[in-house]
Amino acid sequence: MACLAKNIRALTRQAALLRSFSIRPAIFALTKWQNSQTELLDPSLTSNQIHRRYYSPDLIKPKLSAQEIETRVLKVCSAYDKVTADKRHVLPLVRCYSAKPPLSLKLISDRVLLVLQLYDKVNPSKLKLESHFINDLGLDSLDHVEVIMAMEDEFGFEIPDADAEKLLRPSDIVRYVADKEDIYE
Repeated sequence: MACLAKNIRALTRQAALLRSFSIRPAIFALTKWQNSQTELLDPSLTSNQIHRRYYSPDLIKPKLSAQEIETRVLKVCSAYDKVTADKRHVLPLVRCYSAKPPLSLKLISDRVLLVLQLYDKVNPSKLKLESHFINDLGLDSLDHVEVIMAMEDEFGFEIPDADAEKLLRPSDIVRYVADKEDIYE
């Protein structure tokens, strides 16, 4: 804020800078151009007619008196009755809740395989439900942790480290998720 005030102070002290940032020259040029265009359309207009302002007496509407305001308000109030107020269609406020989509072992296994296929260090041609992460797919322990984190994101719950160490195959992950979600097929 202090920097802004300092810059404004410096700008106001230097008149040349102030003139260069001013929009007055642009407005002057625009007015000149507008006048020339108006003279081409109707040369009989005087400069006063061209530059009529919105605050001129011709354009100002007279203020309403207190009596006129009162009659207008009463007219609106009398038109609004309780019968029309009750006929308004107002939707009741209802909260809509939803549950997770139902899971099956097939759906869980498809989602697990899809997440693993999208993982760039896994060869999709070698990927099966029974393939071992370390022996068959060539993943190291850090890759295994990343796979477990991807599964946590996919299914929306946290897998404890003690359980994650035991999940070495996609079929193990499918069985773990099914047990966690109480799916038995």
